[in-house]
Amino acid sequence: MAQFRLQESRVLAVDLTGDSVKAKNGSMVAYEGEMTFKKRTGGGEGLRGMVTRRLTGEQMEVMEVKGHGTCYFADRASEINLVSLHGEKLYVESSNLLCTDAALRTGTSFTGLRGSSQGNGLFTTTVEGTGQAALVSDGTAIVLRVTPQTPLQVDPGAYIAHTGGLKQHFQTGVNFRALIGESGGESFQIRFEGDGLVYVQPSERNTVGGDL
Repeated sequence: MAQFRLQESRVLAVDLTGDSVKAKNGSMVAYEGEMTFKKRTGGGEGLRGMVTRRLTGEQMEVMEVKGHGTCYFADRASEINLVSLHGEKLYVESSNLLCTDAALRTGTSFTGLRGSSQGNGLFTTTVEGTGQAALVSDGTAIVLRVTPQTPLQVDPGAYIAHTGGLKQHFQTGVNFRALIGESGGESFQIRFEGDGLVYVQPSERNTVGGDL
């Protein structure tokens, strides 16, 4: 299995011994040894993946890297976060997914209003299986634990990914003060309930439903 390690938090080094990884297209910045690169399309494999991409519009351009040596990946000097999966499923915005073990399965999942509020559409990317994935964030991401006793509210523009048995609820914070322009709070939040981890970046995307 490929070995993932970080170089100065903004460069991912992947050691390959004949195995392969899938990475965001154009994210390779250097490599040592013998490598081959093959362009692929994210959102799932095979005929089912093709139909899913057509229906959802979730198309992440990826490349498969295979060989012997070390390959280095980066994405606009973004911070990189490593996630180890042990059979569970990772839900992640496609723009935040940098690289995965080739053995991990990718697909799409319906997000409803959460995705719409972020301007990312109604679907998000899923990664499932056993192996490592690398996520990128605008600034150093924090990982927040959700338990049945401690639900979590997150700004949609700061959300990156989550794992575990979590349920999402889309909430609006619109009140009279917001409508007349006297509220500086966020108008939309995602509420997570259950047991799992949520990855949050310290910078917000432009969202469809920002402050009112």
